Amino acid sequence: MRGARRAMARLPTMRMGRVPDAPALSVRDPWPGDPSRGARLIKGEYEHGGMVMPLRQGGWGDLAGTPVMLAGAHGFAWLRDLRALGTDAARLRARALVADWITYAPNESIAHRPDVVGARITAWLGHYDFFAATADDAFRQRLMSQLVIDARSLSAALPAEELDARALTAMKGLVAAAVALREHTGFLTRALRLLPQEVARQVLPDGCHAERSPAAQLAALQDLTEIRALFQTSQTQPPPVLGAAIERMAPALRMMRHGDGGLCLFNGSREETPALVELVLTQAGRGGRGPVSLTDGGFHRMQAGRSVMMVDCGLPAPPGLDRFAHAGTLSMELSVGRDRLIVNCGAFPAGPPEWRDAARSTAAHSTLVVADINSSELKPEGLGRRPTVVEVNRQEAAGAHWLDVSHDGWKKLFNAVHRRSLYMAESGEDIRGEDLVEAPEPQPFTLRFHLHPDVQASLQQDGSTVLLRLKSGSFWRLRADGARMSLEESIYLGGPEPRRSEQIVLSAFADDPQHVKWALSKVERAG
Repeated sequence: MRGARRAMARLPTMRMGRVPDAPALSVRDPWPGDPSRGARLIKGEYEHGGMVMPLRQGGWGDLAGTPVMLAGAHGFAWLRDLRALGTDAARLRARALVADWITYAPNESIAHRPDVVGARITAWLGHYDFFAATADDAFRQRLMSQLVIDARSLSAALPAEELDARALTAMKGLVAAAVALREHTGFLTRALRLLPQEVARQVLPDGCHAERSPAAQLAALQDLTEIRALFQTSQTQPPPVLGAAIERMAPALRMMRHGDGGLCLFNGSREETPALVELVLTQAGRGGRGPVSLTDGGFHRMQAGRSVMMVDCGLPAPPGLDRFAHAGTLSMELSVGRDRLIVNCGAFPAGPPEWRDAARSTAAHSTLVVADINSSELKPEGLGRRPTVVEVNRQEAAGAHWLDVSHDGWKKLFNAVHRRSLYMAESGEDIRGEDLVEAPEPQPFTLRFHLHPDVQASLQQDGSTVLLRLKSGSFWRLRADGARMSLEESIYLGGPEPRRSEQIVLSAFADDPQHVKWALSKVERAG
């Protein structure tokens, strides 16, 4: 029935009511674009998430790319990149691509997914003044007619079948349509009825997004602040749950930042630009420091001196919310000032499946792997086998931090539990850890510390120490006991493009001690 309603809503021959000549109220897109990506669009190249695909006039019918790329192309958020370029050529290219899309009305199912429709409605309305206000009457009428069709289709499709953050993007599109298409009062009625239940489902009590992903946290907070601004524009009283959710989410997002202002890399996340993260927090209007832990989300932050350590201490997101979930339980990241030192590999959601899964694997995280098997089973739609128990005990005294955590991700396979203890001294310059595999039968395991590409590493002659030089010029030393140490290649997917990096690998066979002790400390000089 839902599919039938959506299909009927897209039929332009059905009675749609009066199509307005222009949006009733101006809708503003508040986020900055990238002029360099705008220049690529002028050349017919669409760049998103480290991938590039052709996007030219007349090409909507045969677009080829990964689902994330196709969703981004049909969602039109890239209009802000053309706007950032700001030239007449950019304006005309935006207008031409929109007109082309309306003409070809792609049958690609992704183009009509609720979140993509919501993104497209918001983008077209948010950039109306840029690409449509000076266009001829025929173009504007076609644009407004398509907006009504899309809004009716979206209203029929909600609540969205997608349970993750995409549902908030769909809701945002319906609210934008309600604000701009005032003649269609049913859009606002439906949005006000559905929004509270969607927000309650998406935002955990501690403010963490239900996907347990810093990237999803940022995107959801962007959507919610836009929705609030849309209500303010139309002088509509928003549901109380909206403001309360934003107030909880902003400190949680602040907690997920490293010293450089970017995000930590868990569950499908990349760094993002610090300026964007700061702008989102400013729009949210919540200042102050973030919490040291998210009890519902399962993240812990240990901070002392100039050092910040982030640890994933939570159960993976439940089915339906685990599309981008990684097998990275108990993984950790460490930054010193503005330098990232120990990282996870990041994410490549826009990339091909083999790359996406490689980034999701336990081996792509700074944690322990038993017998080269992921702590959670990776599936295209999310996770299969996964930890069911994660225990956390945290203590603090005189500025020092202790964190004892464990998970049972390998319980079914080997009856094994991974226990990890972490300590950070009050100076932030003395960090120690222990990793233990607790199992009836000893298991081979590997403990990895992925290094940021800007870190230079050298294995010392004793074979149990690595000297690390940070970008700022400071030196740190990692020592370990209980496993064989080596330096191996790695890859970093947390930035704008993939970069080569290195990882410290501690390997132990089944007949080795099932216990590794390691220490990371700042040294005054390389000698």
